[in-house]
Amino acid sequence: MSRSDWARLILLSCLWGGSFLFVERLVAELPPLTIVLGRVALGALVLAAVLAGSGARWPRGLQVWRTLAVMGVLNNLIPFTLFAIAQGGISAGLAAILNATTPLFTLLALRIFSGTPLGALRLAGVAAGFGGVALMMGAGATAGTRLAIGCCLAAAMSYGLSAVWAQRFRTLGVQPLQAAFGQITASALMLAPLALLIDRPWTLALPSPGAWGALAGVAVLSTALAYLIYFRIAASAGAVALSLVTFLIPISALAMSAALTGTLPQPHHLMGMALIAAGLGLIELARRRN
Repeated sequence: MSRSDWARLILLSCLWGGSFLFVERLVAELPPLTIVLGRVALGALVLAAVLAGSGARWPRGLQVWRTLAVMGVLNNLIPFTLFAIAQGGISAGLAAILNATTPLFTLLALRIFSGTPLGALRLAGVAAGFGGVALMMGAGATAGTRLAIGCCLAAAMSYGLSAVWAQRFRTLGVQPLQAAFGQITASALMLAPLALLIDRPWTLALPSPGAWGALAGVAVLSTALAYLIYFRIAASAGAVALSLVTFLIPISALAMSAALTGTLPQPHHLMGMALIAAGLGLIELARRRN
């Protein structure tokens, strides 16, 4: 990874770390599908304006849009919804820590779908990472907390699959801006009927100004801008390098949560995070040796 890749990675971690705080604010007033629909629909509008202003071509071709649709499901619809559900029962910081398991799932997906060998170091890293998750789930967690943690892990698995799927855009000649716009637009179109049918958002109470601000933040900063950076890193550094951002996200999310709300993680959450960090360190060491 180049210095510019690392700079983008750090900025992306701050944008996605902030998304957990925005969603934590939103779940107090809105149901999950409505939150996600607002996030992707507003994000799609912002990216459409950016795409039009840049003079870039719109994504074209049935194969391209099929690929974008799958990316929208794996990278938006499933994980955004699962994290919104989970954050009704756990803190933003814990959700961000669990999101750091994404590289573990990315490695497993690469092994299953691409035949990429894991090796002893990577296997040790995966074992340490899931050991950290087990510690967080077993240390006096309630059934509701375990269910929320399970939702976060399923979301991380979806992100891991999407990181592998994103590599297809290289061969299709899809540019980062086109990929960002296309996958979020596809997810908005697929989610809209579900959200309208299940949540019936027109029957909900009007959100407060704070909730509107959080929705704008999560859509414009943590979605539209973040995905522009995400696909640029994916094009230049690859899936596993990109997924390392999920280790930086908990640091930024915990720091912002402590500064803004005074919320601190519990000791066993920090211990679990340390094991996940150790696992990611082993994975990075294995990558550098290859």
